[in-house]
Amino acid sequence: MKNLTSIRPNTSRPARLAALKQSFQDWNNTSDVMARLARRLSTTLSLEAQLSILAEEMTDMVPFDSLNYRHRIARQDFIFSTGMGGPHRCEYRLSLEGHQYGTLTLHRRQRFSEEELTGIEMMLSGAICHIRNACQFIAIEQTALTDSLTGIGNKRALDEALQRASAMADRHGAPWSLILCDLDHFKLINDNHGHVVGDHILARTAEKLEQALRNSDTVYRFGGEEFAILLPHTNEQEARDVADRIRGAIESIRVDGGETPLTVTASCGVAMHLTDEQPEQWLARADEALYRAKAAGRNCTRVFASIS
Repeated sequence: MKNLTSIRPNTSRPARLAALKQSFQDWNNTSDVMARLARRLSTTLSLEAQLSILAEEMTDMVPFDSLNYRHRIARQDFIFSTGMGGPHRCEYRLSLEGHQYGTLTLHRRQRFSEEELTGIEMMLSGAICHIRNACQFIAIEQTALTDSLTGIGNKRALDEALQRASAMADRHGAPWSLILCDLDHFKLINDNHGHVVGDHILARTAEKLEQALRNSDTVYRFGGEEFAILLPHTNEQEARDVADRIRGAIESIRVDGGETPLTVTASCGVAMHLTDEQPEQWLARADEALYRAKAAGRNCTRVFASIS
């Protein structure tokens, strides 16, 4: 590969451009595995795509049966896996400048030789900067979708999740339900005890919601004291049972309020997704059910029935 810095500054502009063109062609067409790996990895910030590229390039040098990668990014687990494992493995904790960027494990039926392990380490050294950038990109994206107080998804994340859930419900015909949950008389807590106490209750509420749900369910802070819960493969009655369970979990919260501990109750509205229904329509029906719960005296659950 030509070194651009070696081009004499007093050469003509056409000569410099020609040398640049040749250098680019040499770089683009090189058979050097490390240069090719770096070039391919630089084309994407998708961590999944980068790991696929790494697996493709690595298997040409060191055959393996499976590659597994795991990393926790912005409170979420990222897992990538390809192939089927064997009894022998080598594992690497990827780090750069004191920061961890996940664990990568290779499996195969035969033991890895020392030369192969050295080759793997060299390829990982060439990939780590790109993997770091992809991890940081995910973290930035997640920050934009995360409520800073509670650490759960925010309104933007809910909007995107409703779009995906609506599409999946229509495509597969599986039931999806939405719960809107609002803390009752929350303004009085802020007025009487201050926003620090109020914020603490909101954070505790988010914790209780996540603890009361399945791993497949997702929780969002929809408004000031309003939360949304998306439930895949859940019909109306099942969603109502979940809503009643989370209301009980919220009611168990105890916060120091001076002479007596502060408690809070919640009202819930439930709506199951209808065929070909737009996300905003689905959300509006859940909101209407929540309004009915509050009109009924609060601390209860109401369902917007899909069949009148």
